[in-house]
Amino acid sequence: MNLRTQINELKQVKEEGANKVFSMYLNTDPSDPDQQGGKWKIQLKNGLRNFETYLSEDENQEELRNFKKVKKKVKEFVGKYEQDLLRGIIVFATADGKVWFAERVQMRLESEFYWEEEPVLNQLEKLSNKFPKTGVILVQQNQIKVIETYLNEVENTHFYELNLDTENWAEKKGPRKANAVGAGVHPGSASMQKENFAERFAANQQRWYKSIAPKLDKLAKDEAWENLYLFGERDAIHELRKQMNRKVNDTVYKNMLEHDEDKVLAQIS
Repeated sequence: MNLRTQINELKQVKEEGANKVFSMYLNTDPSDPDQQGGKWKIQLKNGLRNFETYLSEDENQEELRNFKKVKKKVKEFVGKYEQDLLRGIIVFATADGKVWFAERVQMRLESEFYWEEEPVLNQLEKLSNKFPKTGVILVQQNQIKVIETYLNEVENTHFYELNLDTENWAEKKGPRKANAVGAGVHPGSASMQKENFAERFAANQQRWYKSIAPKLDKLAKDEAWENLYLFGERDAIHELRKQMNRKVNDTVYKNMLEHDEDKVLAQIS
């Protein structure tokens, strides 16, 4: 989902007469103390009912019919994901279907409901600015993991490992073994020995990171990262930062390559 494109398209929407745009921000965050016991269900029910009550008292029955169509679609969407909710739901909709934007998001929202000529984009724009496309690079000696995130959700991950015999970086696919330092090296080889590895890494760190930096720069460009964070030991990430052309927003001096992505993202949220 390219959120900036979506926002620009929604900014062009302006309805008239009985045609209105429904905007909804719904807090479904289970970790929010105010949401205990499924309170979001009550907020959703009341939010929809208030508009229907108000429109029922008006003489414009066409507008009421339009709202009921939108209400049905919204309830169907929420019901579909009720057992798989994230921290919030955002919906923009019109009765004729020309506008339909419905997303679960991994950010906390303030529950708000609108029925107006234009979509109300305030919270969506704030989220877009706060959680842009971001690359997180985790460095741990001859291993590098890249987490690509957008709107605080993991979109993709890449894992690169340096073969100490060939001194070439390769992207690994599928499951990998933890703590795979020296993977690809023949058993019994001197490069497998821990005492030799530390010495060899220190001597070749600059050259090794210089060879992977262009791949990381290209990934950042191709995926249009707006922010970039580096994690790892101080010397390693300083060297990689020096070799890369991309601006780095911040560095975190922690080895978190083996940690869950959510724990990593919590460090920069």
